[in-house]
Amino acid sequence: MTGESDPVEVNSTENPFLFSGSKVADGYGRMLVTSVGMNTAWGEMMSSISGDSNERTPLQARLDKLTSSIGKIGLVVAFLVLVVLLIRYFTGNTQDKNGKKEYNGSQTDLDDVFNAVVRIVAAAVTIVVVAIPEGLPLAVTLTLAYSMKRMMADQAMVRKLSACETMGSATIICTDKTGTLTLNEMKVSKFWLGQDSIEEDSTLVDAANVVSLLHQGVGLNTTGTVYIPASGSGPEISGSPTEKALLSWAILQLGMDVEKLKQGYRILHVETFNSDKKRSGVAIRKSADNTIHVHWKGAAEIILAMCSSYCESSGITKSLDGDRFKIEKIIQGMAASSLRCIAFAHKEISEEEMGCHKDESKHQLRKEGLTLLGIVGLKDPCRPGVKKAVETCRLAGVDIKMITGDNVFTAKAIATECGILDPNHQVNGNEVVSGADFRNYTHEERMEKVEMIRVMARSSPFDKLLMVQCLKQKGHVVAVTGDGTNDAPALKEADIGLSMGIQGTEVAKESSDIVILDDDFTSVATVLRWGRCVYNNIQKFIQFQLTVNVAALVINFIAAVSAGKVPLTAVQLLWVNLIMDTLGALALATERPTDELMQRSPVGRTAPLITNIMWRNLLAQALFQISVLLTLQFKGESIFNVNEEVKDTLIFNTFVLCQVFNEFNSRSMEKQNVFKGIHKNRLFLGIVGITIILQVVMVEFLKKFANTVRLNGLQWGVCIAIGALSWPIGWMVKLITVPDKPFLNYVKRAEARIKRILRLFNQMGPSSSRLGIGCGER
Repeated sequence: MTGESDPVEVNSTENPFLFSGSKVADGYGRMLVTSVGMNTAWGEMMSSISGDSNERTPLQARLDKLTSSIGKIGLVVAFLVLVVLLIRYFTGNTQDKNGKKEYNGSQTDLDDVFNAVVRIVAAAVTIVVVAIPEGLPLAVTLTLAYSMKRMMADQAMVRKLSACETMGSATIICTDKTGTLTLNEMKVSKFWLGQDSIEEDSTLVDAANVVSLLHQGVGLNTTGTVYIPASGSGPEISGSPTEKALLSWAILQLGMDVEKLKQGYRILHVETFNSDKKRSGVAIRKSADNTIHVHWKGAAEIILAMCSSYCESSGITKSLDGDRFKIEKIIQGMAASSLRCIAFAHKEISEEEMGCHKDESKHQLRKEGLTLLGIVGLKDPCRPGVKKAVETCRLAGVDIKMITGDNVFTAKAIATECGILDPNHQVNGNEVVSGADFRNYTHEERMEKVEMIRVMARSSPFDKLLMVQCLKQKGHVVAVTGDGTNDAPALKEADIGLSMGIQGTEVAKESSDIVILDDDFTSVATVLRWGRCVYNNIQKFIQFQLTVNVAALVINFIAAVSAGKVPLTAVQLLWVNLIMDTLGALALATERPTDELMQRSPVGRTAPLITNIMWRNLLAQALFQISVLLTLQFKGESIFNVNEEVKDTLIFNTFVLCQVFNEFNSRSMEKQNVFKGIHKNRLFLGIVGITIILQVVMVEFLKKFANTVRLNGLQWGVCIAIGALSWPIGWMVKLITVPDKPFLNYVKRAEARIKRILRLFNQMGPSSSRLGIGCGER
């Protein structure tokens, strides 16, 4: 159920239930099936994570709002154009090619009226087509698909496409400790044997009698196995990380011979380890003298409570009465050094104490009056690069919270080692809490303290779920890592669920959005980097497309109102919208993440999709294009001494080439050097080349289809020169600094101040009147 393979004792009184899929390690019995399918504990858990919440991602919410607003503006403008053109036509203010009125009341043929109305409606519909950014969904999908493919190479398998961009908005990452921040490769780092202090890396034992007892306690009280290959190579050890570390230490540093140990002792009874008791015990009979020995190992504080004496460094046994407090301090000190403390205890007992029965299940192991043999400090080292990854996330404005089942001392030490806690900063009580304390807070207390918590120790999967829910209610975009089955609800609840590919259970993977293939927190930071790249690429395309849409919308609107016809025909606008947008999306979606992306604050859940910087860039380019194209519209025939068809082709060609050059500007919204690294993006250069070739074909060869005429070399040169002006204009515009906060924030703030001033005047009004009356009477 939990994803952890812990032995659990099942009996007919205290715990009579057996979960489906459990393995019987010892004993026998008859079973009565009480629940199947969705009525089982497994079924209940699966049903809690199988429902789809249909919750929109932050980007989806922003895109919906943007497209809705643009669509409304487009419909309003199209309706105005339709009304103006119809009024102009039926009042006789429009002329045909020969300079005659198009509508002369009853003298105008009905077919001509019908054709004119269809043309006017087509112009209005064209404006709607221009206004609505139909290329946006394609651009978003292309960007996400490309990034998903690249992220696979960076050890991140994306299961849910929208998770790519959601990660770019993440403000908090709640991470596990074991296997994610650490290697999950336990190693004996320290060993305490009666000395006053522990030296660094002290793992050797000098007392021969203690070494012999430790051989028994490690080699026989274990669920791990040791295989010695015939080739003479090193021992192959299997089991849990803790068991592997202890067996490796005993073999390599204490000289334990596993085969000799098994031949010299016979196991009488075993009490297996479980997460509740946090200890395991074994009773063994020595073949040489037939004596019985009981060995216990487990959490140091648990084993210490079972002991009445301990071994000094010389191997002499001494009473614990006066030194128990000292040893407790030793344990706390080791835990504070990010060590997991495992204690060993021993006692030789008689046949009567053992309570030997023919039925071995009734054997009882002695649980008091033991002798403490020593305390082992196991260290699970931090992964290489994890501290740098945490620092990178912090510089990016993303808060890292560690949620672990370890005790508070160990959790605090690991968090400090990984960089989650500052070693130079005094940790207060709100930054490190236990799961039980967090669970027992009132809802108001949790909401008040949840943002300040950096480490939650001794936590359960429910505590993790509770924290995610609180953070989301505070408006954060939350990413969560998890590997166990019991992490599934939290992974499902989070905005981005990150499961582990190596240690993660299938249920955890099914509940997640992204699978971290190497279980490394560094890869989580890489996913954050790619998420921001996706969001940034989508913003680049929106800036690029809105420039096209704004310019085309304004040009067609002004031309329709003033001249009664639009310069950009429906076919030409479809080419711009369908071909240019598709190719533009491909070009801008393939930009790789840069270091600058990780130096910005996260966008969060409420930040606008179109920033002030984007407004600055797109308005500048749109105004430039509108100015040039309207000049061509009204003065082009006289400037270039050409007819109306050539003028319209010049407008169309200049408009498209402006977008080609502006595509380079869109590569960077803030940097002035838009050509940096362009040689590495061959796809971008290829797409720009294809766009230019297709445009030449449209103008020179598809004349009738595209409503164009051929242009000479001088006219092409003018179009290219006007388009190229987008580069210096883009360079100069980026010199203008704009405030970080959206302009609407300043408008709202000004509005609030005006309301406050008016309220103040209203409050002062009556009192001022009374004051005036009083003065008059005097």
